Amino acid sequence: MKKKDIQILLVDDEPDILEIVGYNLSSEGYQVITAENGAKAVKLAQKHKPHLIILDVMMPEMDGIEACEQIRKSPDLEHTIITFLTARGEDYSQMAGFDAGADDYITKPIKPKVLVSKVKALLRRYRDEEVGSNIVKLAGITINRDEYKIEQNGEERSLPRKEFELLSLLASKPGKVFKREDILDKVWGNDIVVGGRTIDVHIRKLREKIGDDKIKTIKGVGYKFVV
Repeated sequence: MKKKDIQILLVDDEPDILEIVGYNLSSEGYQVITAENGAKAVKLAQKHKPHLIILDVMMPEMDGIEACEQIRKSPDLEHTIITFLTARGEDYSQMAGFDAGADDYITKPIKPKVLVSKVKALLRRYRDEEVGSNIVKLAGITINRDEYKIEQNGEERSLPRKEFELLSLLASKPGKVFKREDILDKVWGNDIVVGGRTIDVHIRKLREKIGDDKIKTIKGVGYKFVV
């Protein structure tokens, strides 16, 4: 998918943020739609069905948390990426955002160039989905889902089944935070009854094999693949 075909909905009640961030994203070639409150964001999201929504938390009329919940109720927006803008130290807002259906969060203040890099990382998943292949390449790692093997820096590695499925799940949507309960359900399912500690052990083993920097822990929530 080309940048000119990607729509980003930027939502914030601060005109300066809409102007500065919107300008930087437009300069990168993205289509940018803006809204100054949550109520308008919901209407624009339903109308345009953007690929990515950057959503401030504290806004008039309807805050970001409620707007996110409303957006996630629409089947057409189920796969839209939603990332929150939160003030530094707003742990409650971050947790509430994940519960509402957000994929990630960005901490303010943030430099425009850093935000653009973050946006690129969040949007990489669409390229993988367009390919429609069982071979995924990202962050120097090639994941072959058909053969249950990975290749990193030219070296082939074999992973136990559950480690491979865990890595494949996290890498399927780079930047998205997968909650622990979702990981248990999608990787282990009804096979056996396992506890949260099982995930931690498998994450530790994966980090030993592919690098500590590839998988990030979101305290109290879950894990995400970093690109």
